[in-house]
Amino acid sequence: MAKTIERVQTGVRIERRVLQVLKAIASKHEMGLGDLIEGIVLHNFEGKCPFSPETLDFIGQMRTAFGLDLTAADSHNLSEA
Repeated sequence: MAKTIERVQTGVRIERRVLQVLKAIASKHEMGLGDLIEGIVLHNFEGKCPFSPETLDFIGQMRTAFGLDLTAADSHNLSEA
């Protein structure tokens, strides 16, 4: 059964290549970017991987295509130009 929620508009800044990969994943799954991010976050809150092996392969392809060389180890060590 679907749960009723309240969504809010937010202005989140995000690294350009990360956003490109996220948009590609959302498009592949025919969903909005916000829905994708909510799903990723909810899975991670429970310690679960949000992506199937096929989607992880697609993510690898998109990372290469968009030149995304950042990893989880970089997440707290980023600075803006």
